[in-house]
Amino acid sequence: MRTLKRTIFGISADEATFERRGFRGGDAAVRERLERIGGCVLFGYHSALEADDPEPLAALLGSVAPEDRGFAYEGASMMLAILDRITPWNQSRFSRFVAGPAAPYIYMAYAGFGWAMARLPFPLEPRLKLLDPALCWLAMDGYGFHEGFFHWRAAVDRQAVPRRVRGYGRRAFDQGLGRSLWFVEGTEAGRIARTIESFPASRRADLWSGAGLACTYAGGADEAALRELAALSARYRAEVAQGSAFAAVARVSAGVVPAHSRLACEILTGCAVEDAARAALAVRTTLPTDDPAPLYELWRRGIQACFSAPQERKYSA
Repeated sequence: MRTLKRTIFGISADEATFERRGFRGGDAAVRERLERIGGCVLFGYHSALEADDPEPLAALLGSVAPEDRGFAYEGASMMLAILDRITPWNQSRFSRFVAGPAAPYIYMAYAGFGWAMARLPFPLEPRLKLLDPALCWLAMDGYGFHEGFFHWRAAVDRQAVPRRVRGYGRRAFDQGLGRSLWFVEGTEAGRIARTIESFPASRRADLWSGAGLACTYAGGADEAALRELAALSARYRAEVAQGSAFAAVARVSAGVVPAHSRLACEILTGCAVEDAARAALAVRTTLPTDDPAPLYELWRRGIQACFSAPQERKYSA
């Protein structure tokens, strides 16, 4: 059965390489870092084929280095969501995983759910209703990242959006697409900025939000590159800071904050990663109940308001 599952659902390790994807930019060290992230996602994905019960699966994912474990949980969540959809007699794998060992990685798990939606030809809205109403749009973010990562020539170069992505989903999709640019452009700030500038003005803020998120969570850039990114995105400072704060929440929630996340958050938000996460979570507890906008968008706006004005930089070289 395991061999059959891998034959049907397996993804080659080559799919996560720069050579296979045709990504641009990045030196050897950057490419190695980003390819390792892709490998962790695929490890998690294939681990869920081996064990789809929460605790045995978590034991397998525990072999991944702590700072990269969130990526493995993202891949595992993708596979569980796929299995749930194609086995009507057992559709609780993902929900049990998120309620159990994946709870500290819920943001990554929801993004992984979006990867699954990108690969399943079914209506999106019913799937989103299965998720937390405030966080469900992270799945659309995951969808956007998937399209940018696996189909970047269409999603990035031709700026195509899948026809079934509608309404507010397009905004969340673009945040995920912005995350994928960190990989497509090899973490190079100039390339990312030029690519975002090529998009219609209405899409740029969400793309920058995603770039700030990926930059902070994934790493791969040195201080000079981070400061260049901050300078080039100055017009969208609040959106970049909001993305960085989202990454801070994800890192702090999982209990592992690598040095690259601390550095990026301090440069992009002006405060320590714990403070950025605390501010973002505080906003979520005070979201208005009489605003028709999606709760996720209200959360993003609230975080952006926290960082809309230049703040005193607590980080210095």
